[in-house]
Amino acid sequence: MLNIYIDADACSVKSEVYRVAERYKLDVTLVANCWMRVPDESWITIEVVGGNLDEADDWIVEQVKPHDIVITADILLAGRCLKEEAYVIGPNGKSFDKDNIGDAVAMRSLMSELRDSGEITGGPPPFQKKDRSNFLQELDRVIQLIRREYSEFLK
Repeated sequence: MLNIYIDADACSVKSEVYRVAERYKLDVTLVANCWMRVPDESWITIEVVGGNLDEADDWIVEQVKPHDIVITADILLAGRCLKEEAYVIGPNGKSFDKDNIGDAVAMRSLMSELRDSGEITGGPPPFQKKDRSNFLQELDRVIQLIRREYSEFLK
């Protein structure tokens, strides 16, 4: 059964995932370092892991299966999940895949170096309505893609 995993501590599109998952009858697992309120639905679970660095990421990578979907802004986690043959979507609607993850990791490293040297300050741009719309479109597209792949596999 297809599952959607959410790297939940800083995820801004949880309610959107719930709506789409309910429509498609998919399970959702939120993974976080601390407890958070989630809707009382049998298909939504929360996994609270310890607060150690990368503990939530490690848990997701251990659980994810091919064709699952992971929602995360963490580029390194995205890369690890892609190795497990999962689909990965950022909250802004950008999907990560084997063709773009290398560039994303390199850009992450470059931006980190520039921030460390003081050449740039600040973080990513604020989340906007357009990001939410892009996310919903991409999540729907990926679910449809997976459904087509499964139907081809079952023939």
